[in-house]
Amino acid sequence: MAHPAPQTAGLYDCREAWARTLEELAAQDPRIVAVVNDSVGSSKLGGFQKAFPERLINVGIAEQTMVGVGAGLANGGKVPFVSAASPFLTGRALEQVKADVAYSNVNVKLVGQSSGVAYGELGPTHHSLEDLAWLRVLANLTVIVPADPWETAEAIRWAAGHEGPVFIRVSRMPVPELDMPGRAFRVGRAETVRAGDDLALIACGTTVHLAAAAADRLAAEGVRARVLNMATVSPIDREAVLEAAATGAIVTVEEANLQGGLGGAVAEITAQARPVPVEMVGFPGFLPTGSVDWLFAEYGLSAEGIAAAARRALARKAAP
Repeated sequence: MAHPAPQTAGLYDCREAWARTLEELAAQDPRIVAVVNDSVGSSKLGGFQKAFPERLINVGIAEQTMVGVGAGLANGGKVPFVSAASPFLTGRALEQVKADVAYSNVNVKLVGQSSGVAYGELGPTHHSLEDLAWLRVLANLTVIVPADPWETAEAIRWAAGHEGPVFIRVSRMPVPELDMPGRAFRVGRAETVRAGDDLALIACGTTVHLAAAAADRLAAEGVRARVLNMATVSPIDREAVLEAAATGAIVTVEEANLQGGLGGAVAEITAQARPVPVEMVGFPGFLPTGSVDWLFAEYGLSAEGIAAAARRALARKAAP
């Protein structure tokens, strides 16, 4: 797969991978259509619109209608990719996502763009931190949080061939590609980024490379930290979580709320089957306005912040 043009050296915008892959798939499958909420530019769908003008439906700033249109197209035999900024796709249209897509089990692919705190300077209304908690509990809905451009492209390809509703959370924050030769994308299965048996770091999306960097810091202290890329938040890889719990301590890392997302899913499994100390790195329920860099640093989403959480987890593990 050709790499997208980096914004800065070694860093890539996953939206480029999503849009390019959708164009490639649409050229092969005439059933594929795009539905947007006046977000052709921010969804990077200008190329799609030029190539397939009759297959891009712009409903304007009407996200509830947008999801309903997607459900109608799916019922008519199309494969709709419904794309919008994640806070509005999931928050404003949650009832339609729940009833018209998930509960109805229709073949709609929801793509939440610019998720997490990507719109940090625009303030709390544009933060998308609750989406994982809301969507992972919906029946029939597969929830995927890709870590890099390669995984984004693979998730889009998988979604196009999967019969059923999917939500893919795409960030606009530039991230590096994970240095892992021979990767294989498997929905519902965690990917081991680093091996280790002293504790496990379980991350998704934009935080996976930060968890790997934290593991490297811990290795310099003699701590072998396992790092898991949990791209599929629902259905989550229960077996991988229980194997992680066998290390005796877990740290979860996500660009999302501390309540209800990846950390909550991991804690539910361990609490029921193998209780161990679980430290969660993420964001509180309400955030101030600020840049992505500032918000990540302020709330511990950094290599050192994750390593600090790991030290706390190890201390709890060692406590009598």
